[in-house]
Amino acid sequence: MEQIASALADAARWRIVELLAERPRSVGELAELTGLRQPQTTKHLQALARAGLVTVFPLGQRRVYAVETAPLAALARRLRELVEATEAHEGERDVIARYRAAIETESAVADRERWADGRTFSFERVLAAPRDVVWRHWVDPDLLASWWTPPPMTVTDCALEPRAGGRAVLEYRDAEGRYRSEGQVHTAKQPERLVFDLSVLDAAGAVSFSGHYDLTLTAAPNGTRLRLGLRITETAVEAVPYIAGIETGWGQVLDNLAGAVGASQRTTRAVTKGKEPQS
Repeated sequence: MEQIASALADAARWRIVELLAERPRSVGELAELTGLRQPQTTKHLQALARAGLVTVFPLGQRRVYAVETAPLAALARRLRELVEATEAHEGERDVIARYRAAIETESAVADRERWADGRTFSFERVLAAPRDVVWRHWVDPDLLASWWTPPPMTVTDCALEPRAGGRAVLEYRDAEGRYRSEGQVHTAKQPERLVFDLSVLDAAGAVSFSGHYDLTLTAAPNGTRLRLGLRITETAVEAVPYIAGIETGWGQVLDNLAGAVGASQRTTRAVTKGKEPQS
């Protein structure tokens, strides 16, 4: 497929294929119609032949070329697949567009230190799992790492130790670098409430902003109602990208959490029945 795409990437070769789609043509005719010299035309036809896009028919002193439809059909199928994949993931493009718009909005007001101090956010979800399962996904480091960053980021260190004075840390990486937040747990009442701080650090280790989190879990008819409050302090001017991404980012990771606790429930039920968990 790469060879086909590469062969068709040249405008002259693309024009030759268009002409051959109408009917087989000789090298001389193709040269005349494209405005190329015959040696150039021959080289382009050889490249198309190596990609399987054309076939040559020697007819005495003439060489006539015809297009092969199978490679073009394969390319068309692949392009349709790409279009379908893009349409299926349009939501992710929308996320980037909203994030960019949020950065522009925040940049317009980030003109001094502590510019976003006191700003609050709140998030709520009803999760299809009991409170103890949801609680474990917050305080067990392995379970926490399974959902606590949006794609395509990878957690490298995380902890919310469920005790007053416990360690709170989130470190993750992507293709651009590593990012770290550190703080402390203030309240841990299993399986109801978790209060903690996290300060986002810049590359030099300075605080970009601090987030003060209050998580409550209450029983709901269909599982567990999660409420997460967040208040911002110590905001640096350079914190614009972080602040702009809070709403979208936490929306994504809480969606991740919903999927993680659902998967955990399915696995637990399978094991309880004496069956192997389904992959």
